[in-house]
Amino acid sequence: MSTGQGSAGNVIAALCSLVIPGLGQLIQGRLLMAIIMFVLAAVLWSIVLGWLIHIWSVLDAALFKPAASGSAA
Repeated sequence: MSTGQGSAGNVIAALCSLVIPGLGQLIQGRLLMAIIMFVLAAVLWSIVLGWLIHIWSVLDAALFKPAASGSAA
């Protein structure tokens, strides 16, 4: 199963972040980034700029590449 950019997992994570900023990062196991995205979106939506974080959250989830583990074959 592919885990890099464009994989089904990243597409699902991006769709989740579209609904709730940070949810895609949480699904990918990136708790700190999920909290940052969620809090920034909540704060910035109060001044109508939350859409910036919302879009950033979706793109970050979609383009995420996990760190390579082990040796390359």
